Amino acid sequence: MNHKTWIFDLDDTLHHASGGIFDHINKLMTEYMMRHLGVEEAEACALRSRYWAQYGATMHGLSTHHGIDPQQFLIETHPVEVLEQWLQFEDRLAESLSALPGRKIILSNGPRHYVEGILQRMRIQHHFESVYGVEQLNYVPKPHLDAFHTVLAKEGLRPERCIMVEDSLPNLLTAKELGMTTIWVSREPRKPAHVDHRVEKISQLLRLHLD
Repeated sequence: MNHKTWIFDLDDTLHHASGGIFDHINKLMTEYMMRHLGVEEAEACALRSRYWAQYGATMHGLSTHHGIDPQQFLIETHPVEVLEQWLQFEDRLAESLSALPGRKIILSNGPRHYVEGILQRMRIQHHFESVYGVEQLNYVPKPHLDAFHTVLAKEGLRPERCIMVEDSLPNLLTAKELGMTTIWVSREPRKPAHVDHRVEKISQLLRLHLD
């Protein structure tokens, strides 16, 4: 059977980044901005939130408006050896991924060293044929169309043969507009029109019978 290709987000999709990892990354980003932009904490927090909402990644706003080196910023704000203490993910995650038919790819707005480090610590890196961090997207994050086009072109994929698994509704909207099947990882009871399926955890994917 010609199985579809699964495209997975990482944070709050394959692991519970909101359980502590995001808070610490945000703290490190705020401190970085205070040092490099010479602003107070309140202004740094406001800028960080605004750029994340506007661009999908704080890094994108900082490089666009302040000339911040994106690679150095990402290295300093995503220290995996520190962040791993908050790593939380579901039991039998590896088994759930293994049971899914088809190729699997990671598409994350995080930096590659962080993405690969988290995958390794969850012992699931071998389930993914390709890993795309924001560097591989030319620093253009989801939900921008260019991020998706980059992956589709490099992997030789047709959108209608892809299944996007994400916690972010804006990212899923772009995926749906391209023609992908969309799966929202969320505990919310609602299901927006651009979401094809909603699951609370990865182990529920197999029961969807998508192929």
